[in-house]
Amino acid sequence: MSEWWRGATIYQIYPRSFQDSTGNGIGDLNGITKRLDHVAALGVEAIWLSPIFMSPMKDMGYDVSDYTDIDPLFGTLADFDALIARAHELGLKVIVDQVLSHTSDQHEWFKESRTSRTNDKADWYVWAEPSADGMPPNNWPSVFGGAAWEWEPRRRQYYLHNFLIEQPDLNMHNADVQDEILKSMRFWLESGVDGFRLDTVNYYFHDTELRNNPPAPQHIIDEQVDTYGMQNHIYSKNRPENIAFLKRMRALTDEFDARMMVGEVGDGGQTAIDIMGEYTRGDDRLHMCYSFEMLGPKFTAAHFRNTIEGFQKGAPDGWPSWSFSNHDVQRHVTRWSEFSENPDDLAKQAAAMLMSFEGTIGIYQGEELGLAETELEYSELTDPPGLRFWPENKGRDGCRTPMVWDASEDGAGFSAAKPWLPVKEPQKLRSVNTQTQANDSVLHAYRETIAFRKMSDALVKGSTEFIDLPEPLLAFHRVAEGQTLTCVFNLSKSSQTVSLGSEAKISGPHNASISDGNLILGPNGFAYLESGETAGVTLKKTA
Repeated sequence: MSEWWRGATIYQIYPRSFQDSTGNGIGDLNGITKRLDHVAALGVEAIWLSPIFMSPMKDMGYDVSDYTDIDPLFGTLADFDALIARAHELGLKVIVDQVLSHTSDQHEWFKESRTSRTNDKADWYVWAEPSADGMPPNNWPSVFGGAAWEWEPRRRQYYLHNFLIEQPDLNMHNADVQDEILKSMRFWLESGVDGFRLDTVNYYFHDTELRNNPPAPQHIIDEQVDTYGMQNHIYSKNRPENIAFLKRMRALTDEFDARMMVGEVGDGGQTAIDIMGEYTRGDDRLHMCYSFEMLGPKFTAAHFRNTIEGFQKGAPDGWPSWSFSNHDVQRHVTRWSEFSENPDDLAKQAAAMLMSFEGTIGIYQGEELGLAETELEYSELTDPPGLRFWPENKGRDGCRTPMVWDASEDGAGFSAAKPWLPVKEPQKLRSVNTQTQANDSVLHAYRETIAFRKMSDALVKGSTEFIDLPEPLLAFHRVAEGQTLTCVFNLSKSSQTVSLGSEAKISGPHNASISDGNLILGPNGFAYLESGETAGVTLKKTA
């Protein structure tokens, strides 16, 4: 199917932390290949690999020094070919990360660019004159703290880095840069990858006039623990020039059969929803986008409904991608723990809810085990934001600790050596081996729920019609030709009862029961309901 990605479930692998095959404590490509049977057994359609390219690893691979080669830490191009071959044997598509807004400062392009104002790559990065007093040209901050500008004495200019100092931003206004980026993408398409996850897709272009960003609204400023969120970044990202480049990328992928692109929108609120709509509108831009709207602390029916309806209104012909966790945010079982007394119940409900959403679904390694955030000491950290802003911001290491395969082994089956981040007992207790042997485990719930979704045209292809119920109840119909499925979720740790206005039966995975015409939802309860009614089950909250 050329549009295999519609309604698919994509499993994100963080290569450093999936499986070590060499005994150096760091995961690698051969380790991933070894463990692909586990991924295939979940029933997902694809894997997404976080960066595996040449890199000094200042930002764990998101600082690329060569776009068309594998970092020796992870293996070789031959190892990558073997991974793709095995994945395809198992029916899994392979998506690779593309970090195109910036490179490493060790990339050959930047090494040349920084030497003078007249070399062949002089305009390949974003350079600017200092202010009259020698300070940076404007007020743009770095996501990782401090100014987004670094002085280069050889050129007597500043270069832009939206992230680390070691991650200079490419100048996408330069057509030669665009051409070279597209050339590197073609290399991977010809290598057999099935698509791209585009890192920070809304950061590609900057305002050429370098105007100052205005402040964010005061209520947003008051919530921030670092300075980046205190601005409205209308000039340093989210620029209109991005659309033309997205169209060039789409034209490239359309040269190949059954390929796709999903963009990460690094923004929040209505801005994120608007960008998702703009970037996926029509058939000549991205296939999908996702934002951080479901990757934050909000866990209310209104929030999930508003996010989904916002996309429906902003991009009626677009296609969204939804996920609850990834390598950049606290794991959702920890993030939403205040709404549950039992982490297993929360994890199973989250799986059922995510798999009921219209769009393409992303799950992050370990999510299928109900893993919580790993509690780390400062001395154990590797992530730049955590090292700089501890303890208010503990960084991203807590969600990046190694997969736990076997609780009986010191390294939890991940490595025979000391792993690059520690494996701790709370995580080991949730190992794949342990949960495989327990019929009521979170792992079994994920397998069952993904299988149920794949068998349901309503969940994979259907439209969404929300039902008006009070908090903490989220409810909607998923409607496809010949099938209506009513999905109901109790987003609280107290029981809720809903009266059924029509005959109904529970279908598939559930944490609920029907009694005397009522649907009884326990703490973090959920149910998929079927009835003979074309419009779906009628629901009404009892007093």
